[in-house]
Amino acid sequence: MPSDSQYAAKLAREAGAVLVDVRERATDRITGRELGKLGDRDAQAFIATRLATDCPSDALLSEEGRDTVARLSADRVWIVDPLDGTREYSEGRADWAVHVALWVEGDLAVGAVAIPGEDLVLDSGAVELVSSERSEGRLRLAVSRSRPPAVTETVRAGLDAELVPMGSAGVKIAAVIGGQADAYVHAGGQYQWDSAAPVAVARAAGLHTSRIDGSPIIYNEKDPYLPDLVVCRPELAGRILELIAAHEETPGETS
Repeated sequence: MPSDSQYAAKLAREAGAVLVDVRERATDRITGRELGKLGDRDAQAFIATRLATDCPSDALLSEEGRDTVARLSADRVWIVDPLDGTREYSEGRADWAVHVALWVEGDLAVGAVAIPGEDLVLDSGAVELVSSERSEGRLRLAVSRSRPPAVTETVRAGLDAELVPMGSAGVKIAAVIGGQADAYVHAGGQYQWDSAAPVAVARAAGLHTSRIDGSPIIYNEKDPYLPDLVVCRPELAGRILELIAAHEETPGETS
């Protein structure tokens, strides 16, 4: 029997293959939002069916599924985003991902992020620790392609960092894990499924993860809304949180 982390990685990889197949078969017949909806639907159906068969006593919280209060009393809850980065997926880009995380008795236990466009699966049970030494040059902040929050500019200016635009939250956190970026700061508009799996992998890699006020990121809460986070190299955490705190205290500023 595979371990939970191995199972999560396998499930994420196979759901990614489903999404690649959907996009290849759609060709020019289905594009844009319709393609994104089709991908969401098919990946959700695949993951939900597999979990119902393989882990029938576990609960599920998914962006594309119906939420129920049963998960609040469950010991094991899968937190899933079948397609993170729907826009990028529908545009034919590679910076989208599949998130599969498992919460066990109060905290994240495992997580896997599949990025089919890079033929990459990050597994919290197999990820290497982030190097204690970074390459020379300016710090790099992973940031949304289309709607970076105001707090990102505060952090960028304070660190004299370079912005690196990319798609899904999973891809951004994967970039920090892989060393292509040094930090990812977000405020506004995310839910538990957007960050659970990549945060689990980031923690296993030795990165700092927190809310923007420095408090722990807590999952399987009743309200799935989880709007902000910081994922960064540990030596940058103190400075980034200081910059965010100063930004939040500035009158008239919003994130």
